Amino acid sequence: MSSVIARTRFSVLDRSRTREGHDGGEALRDTVRLAGTAEALGYHRFWVSEHHSVPGIAGSAPTVLAAAVAAATSTIRVGTGGVMLPNHQPLVVAEQFGVLASLFPGRVDMGVGRSVGFTDGIRTALGRDKADADDFAVQLAELLGWLDGTQRSHPQVHARPAEGLRIPPYVLATGEGASIAAAAGLPLVVGDLRGREKLVRAVEGYRKDFRPSTWTQTPYVVVAGTVAVAGTEAEARRLLVPEAWSMAYARTHGSFPPLAPAGRIEALTMTAKERGLYESGLRGHVAGTPEQVAGELERVIEETGADEVLVTTSTYDREGMVDSLRRLARLAGLTGA
Repeated sequence: MSSVIARTRFSVLDRSRTREGHDGGEALRDTVRLAGTAEALGYHRFWVSEHHSVPGIAGSAPTVLAAAVAAATSTIRVGTGGVMLPNHQPLVVAEQFGVLASLFPGRVDMGVGRSVGFTDGIRTALGRDKADADDFAVQLAELLGWLDGTQRSHPQVHARPAEGLRIPPYVLATGEGASIAAAAGLPLVVGDLRGREKLVRAVEGYRKDFRPSTWTQTPYVVVAGTVAVAGTEAEARRLLVPEAWSMAYARTHGSFPPLAPAGRIEALTMTAKERGLYESGLRGHVAGTPEQVAGELERVIEETGADEVLVTTSTYDREGMVDSLRRLARLAGLTGA
């Protein structure tokens, strides 16, 4: 194992992807089971995400799902990757995390992002619009104020039981969002690994502009992306096939389908546009044999100076996904491997 990988933390993000023939409830239960696996393998933290009205994703309420994950585990850190702050009132977010952190002390992370619903219909249903993302810095400052008791916009109101709790905040962002994280003195989570140059620029800007805060004294960078490890390069590629096809289908048909088995997808007759998007979706990820993945992870960590790698693997084959996490844990030298 390389010294670069050995000094890096590894964590897991799961988006509760649905699979053909399996409903949303099963996808959520799969997420909870996967958290137990990640804990047993020695991963540092397990995060869940927020998506609204996406047919292929069951994870719409991350703090609720994080509570289920925390209740089913005992040592691994649990959090959100992330709660999309423009979709919510900062007070409510603070209260939700206050409840989580009170129930599971010392284990809860608060990852927040600046995206809003991805269609006009979803934004309308949420009571939001695209412009709300422009207020992220203000929303973030208010959220932190509810936690540390410094907010002054509503002096008679307190976020109970959150006020005074040290719930570690993380900002999921690139570009302007990374600058906001630097100005607030918070850890930064960036992805994906396919846009390496953009990712490196975001990290460099974040480190240059970082200002120490009561939350974090030094820059901390979490790099997020798809990682798939298998016995052969071809097997690792097959783990990527369901998500690549789901994304290609969404971009050509306007609907995001559940994950399908790799074998059925590989037998499809695709249009030229579908084929191009599908092949593009297979490229740029960290995937291959343990040796290949170790080499690519070394490059990613050295290029970005990442303190932590947040791994996600969306595939139809649950056994293959668990095997991938097990192989990654082994090459990273995690305690449960």
